[in-house]
Formats: sequence, structure tokens, C-alpha cells
Amino acid sequence: MNKLMNMSKRFALLCSIALFVLSCSDDSDDNNQDLEFTQAEVKTILETDGVSGVADSVISELYMGNSAKSSKNEECYSATYNDTGFNVTFNNCVLNGTENINGTLNIVYATENESASFTATYTDFYVGDIKLNGTRSFTLGGNSEGNSITFSVTSDMTVTLADDSVIAENGTKTLAFVFGQSLAESIFTISGNWTLVLDGNTYKVAVGTTLEGNLGCGYLNKGNMTVDKNGLAVSVDFGDGTCDDKATVTYPDGTTEDISLKD
Repeated sequence: MNKLMNMSKRFALLCSIALFVLSCSDDSDDNNQDLEFTQAEVKTILETDGVSGVADSVISELYMGNSAKSSKNEECYSATYNDTGFNVTFNNCVLNGTENINGTLNIVYATENESASFTATYTDFYVGDIKLNGTRSFTLGGNSEGNSITFSVTSDMTVTLADDSVIAENGTKTLAFVFGQSLAESIFTISGNWTLVLDGNTYKVAVGTTLEGNLGCGYLNKGNMTVDKNGLAVSVDFGDGTCDDKATVTYPDGTTEDISLKD
């Protein structure tokens, strides 16, 4: 149980890290064209988890406390446990700097060997003006030395934005974190395959070389992924590990374009 609790604590930390690095931003470039792949689209692909991830660290903290029958945060949320999981209700919470967190989540958990897993179901769950529906399933793992943690997130979600546009996401991402002696030596990675549907466009994402960053840099700076946008397959290369805000998009005809990952 202690090992599970330690893993859950590190999971909460990693959720906060992932949310910080891949947090939602104000995308000003909305000029998407059928034969172009834009900076805004890259950021949408990387940042969709940022909205639902705002509650992930709280979910993991409550997961640690599953031996209790109920718990309550005096400020904004309460949880009730049963034999298979728990329900948590948020009432105008402020979490990780995000205001107006409202709604109820249902969490069902299971533990097998050295890994732990749980599924969170969102039903009209609000993060500010953004509404979430669907499920996110988590599987946690780590190494025996305790200096790394991994978790896989399988999503079947719809995200309704304030302007009533809807993002649908399906697929699995695996995130890992290795704790180093410094920020620059603390590495996080992203791999997996997932699909997004937004504004009539379908994006099929497949990570080739694992995407990588570190806490000393505010951007992914290594690895590549392939994105099929409505049949247009492009490659996005995040670099060789040098800390910068650049990524290179390569089109099927070999044409390349440098884009910025800045807000």
C-alpha cells in the first residue's frame, strides 16, 4: 500500500508538470487550410489533455485515500467512497490556477501487481466555460528505484468549448517522468497514438520517436510525430534536444516549414 501511495503522490506531481508544460493557451492563428498544418493545430494536438488534466492531481490524491468512506475539502469538493471506487463533487473549485471547476466525477479503480489503474467518467463536467463528457482510464507504473513513473491515459472524450465547438479525442498516450538532480535533468516523455476531431477536421496522431522535454525548458524539444489531417500526412519534428520553441513540419512533397510553439 505504501508503494501505491508513493506512486500516487508522484502521479499527482507529474499531472501538475504535464499541465504546466502543455497548458491550454490562446491560439491566435485560426487560418487552417486543407493543405496546411498550422502552429495552432500542433498546439491543439498537444494541449487537449490540459483541460481534463486540471482535475487529475486531485483524483489521484483521493485515490490514495480510498480506505476512507468519505472525505471533504472544506473549500470546494467532497468525495464518497464505495467498494469499487468513489464519486467526487466539485463546487466552484479553483484548481491549479483554474477557476470555476464544477460537476461530479465517478471513479472506478482496480489494482494489479505493481501497477494501479482507475477510470474517471465525466458527465457534463465543467472547467470554467468548457464542458467535458466521456472517460479517461489511467494505468500507473514505476521502477523499483522510485526515480521514475509512467502512466498511460486512454481517452474517449468530448470537449465542448465556450464557443460551442467540440473536440473529440480517442486513443492512448503514455507519459513518463524521470526525476533528475536538476530541472534540466528531469525528463518527461510522451508516446502513443490518438485521434482528434475538430471543426470538421480529423487528426490521426502517431508518435514515432518518443517526444521528450525537460523541466528546464518550457517546450518539447526532442522526438517526432506523424499527423494525418484529412488524408494529408505530415511529420512534426521537435528537434534534437536543444531548448527552443521551434518545431519543423515536413509535407509529403518534402517541403518543410518551421513553426513556433509559443503562445
